[in-house]
Amino acid sequence: MVEASVDSVMETLAAMEDPKARAVNERHGDDHGVNLGKLRAVAKELKKNDELAVELWHTGDTAARLVATLIMRPRSYDEQRLDAMLREARVPKVHAWLVNYIVKKSKHAEALRLAWMDDPDPIVASAGWALTSERVNKSPEGLDLSALLDIIEAQMLGAEERLQWAMNETLSYIGIENEDLRPRAIDIGNRLGVLKDYPTPPNCTSPFAPTWITEIVARRQAQ
Repeated sequence: MVEASVDSVMETLAAMEDPKARAVNERHGDDHGVNLGKLRAVAKELKKNDELAVELWHTGDTAARLVATLIMRPRSYDEQRLDAMLREARVPKVHAWLVNYIVKKSKHAEALRLAWMDDPDPIVASAGWALTSERVNKSPEGLDLSALLDIIEAQMLGAEERLQWAMNETLSYIGIENEDLRPRAIDIGNRLGVLKDYPTPPNCTSPFAPTWITEIVARRQAQ
C-alpha cells in the first residue's frame, strides 16, 4: 500500500473479510472477519504511523482498530487519550491489544493502573488488573500482594468475565512468583473454583489458578 490512507486500508481489510473467520471471532465477542496473521501483515507494511492510527481508530471498525494498535507508538499518547481509547475499546481483542501493545509500554502505565483498578466499569477495571498482573510478574516492588489477595478473595467469584480473568491472572502470578504467598493463592483458587472446568487443549496449561501455579513452579524447578 503506497501512500496509505484510511480508505485504502479499509478497502484492503474489506477484501480480506472471511465469513468463517468472522464466525470464529464472533464467538469470542470480536466482530470482524479478518485473519489476524493477514491483519498483522497489513500493519507491518504500513509501519508506525500515529496520524493514520488515530484516523483508523476513529472509524470504530474493529479490524481497523486492531491495525491501529499495531501502528501506534506508545509514547505518542498522553494519559487522558489512553484512558479515552480504553473506554471506547469494548471489543475484547481491541481492548487486549490496546492494553498489551500500547498501555503496558507507555510511561503512563502505572498511573492508569491505579486509576483503572477501582473503576466501576468492570471492563475498565479489568485493564487495571491486567496491568497489575504485569507488575506482579515483572516489577512487584511496592505492591501490597497480601492486600491484592484480599480483594481477589472477596470479589473474583462474582466479577464480570473479563475482570474475573484478569483477577485470576494476578492471583496466579502472585502464587507463581512468591513462595511465601503460594499456599494462600492456591487455597483461594481451590475455594473459589474460578475456571476450574475451563476446557483446555492438550499441551496447554489450564487457567485454573492452582493448576497454573503448580505447573509453572514445577517447570521452573525442573530446569
